[in-house]
Amino acid sequence: MGPGVAVADIRNAVRDCVADLRRGDLVLVACSGGADSVALAAALAFTGPRLGLRCGGVTVDHGLQPGSAERAAGVAGLLVDLKLDPVYNIKVQVPGVPGSGGLEAAARAARYRALDEVANRTPRDPWHDEEPASDARAAGAGREPAVVLLGHTLDDQAETVLLGLARGAGARSLAGMPPRRGHYRRPLLGVRRITTLTACAELGFDPWRDPHNEDQRFARARVRHQALPALEAALGPGVAEALARTARQLRADADCLDDLAFAESGHLRESGSDPAGLDVTWLAALPEAIRTRILHEAAIMAGSPAGSLSAKHVQQMDELVTSWHGQRWADLPGGVRVRRQNGRLWFTG
Repeated sequence: MGPGVAVADIRNAVRDCVADLRRGDLVLVACSGGADSVALAAALAFTGPRLGLRCGGVTVDHGLQPGSAERAAGVAGLLVDLKLDPVYNIKVQVPGVPGSGGLEAAARAARYRALDEVANRTPRDPWHDEEPASDARAAGAGREPAVVLLGHTLDDQAETVLLGLARGAGARSLAGMPPRRGHYRRPLLGVRRITTLTACAELGFDPWRDPHNEDQRFARARVRHQALPALEAALGPGVAEALARTARQLRADADCLDDLAFAESGHLRESGSDPAGLDVTWLAALPEAIRTRILHEAAIMAGSPAGSLSAKHVQQMDELVTSWHGQRWADLPGGVRVRRQNGRLWFTG
């Protein structure tokens, strides 16, 4: 008897996600022990070896809840039982006084730092059946980080878009989580959360239920248990799918605009800064969507942290170009100040 429908759906999603990799490449699954990541890990353990891939796993202990070390050890044991190798159990330190975004953002940043470290420590295997090793390969030259699979589902995507709407974010934020970014891939963005729960039941797993996912102190938990159900009740079923579809559409638009802005602002990257300032006349002649992206990029190049640079900050910079009435400067995160002088914008730390 074959797998149930839910198990098959997740295996197919994983197979499609890694189909471009070569035999011998290493793929790691990030697993918290929850239903989404356990179902993903089981699917990778089944699918990956059949494609000739090396398959491992990573669990991260944030140390934020009693018994977290024991739970992380249990998740690592599950990954070993699935015959994933290598398996990493990483302990991280989450700042006691988190910065912008609160505890959720601090934990997420610590988790991704750990995943980045592991992916770079165990890069994709450069030794492929069809490719003899050269001296450069033997020295480790050109080795790419391991691919890391994340268990975000369609429901997570819908929540991300709704949070972006509530915060008045721009198109890039409303585009949600990309299926791929660097060495990270999200095979389950088209899969509902109920499917991962069903798959775990079909396979006999009892996934962990993170109490933080129920804690109403966290915005995402309130969206999950209050806002989305209220929208479904008011508008009918299909809200989560519609939000995820909106993210896909906006991502294509945002990618196109980013590419246009990147091409327009090429001289910024060539000089590494703006020693001559940004010409206001040039900026004012650009479409707003391109101009604001260039200002955002220039602020980051000047030292403003990307994660702290909000739409309001970009608007303040843009007003120095389009609505200037003598205001002297705009202050940005990271101690960066933008001032208009002699027809140019100057970014100083």
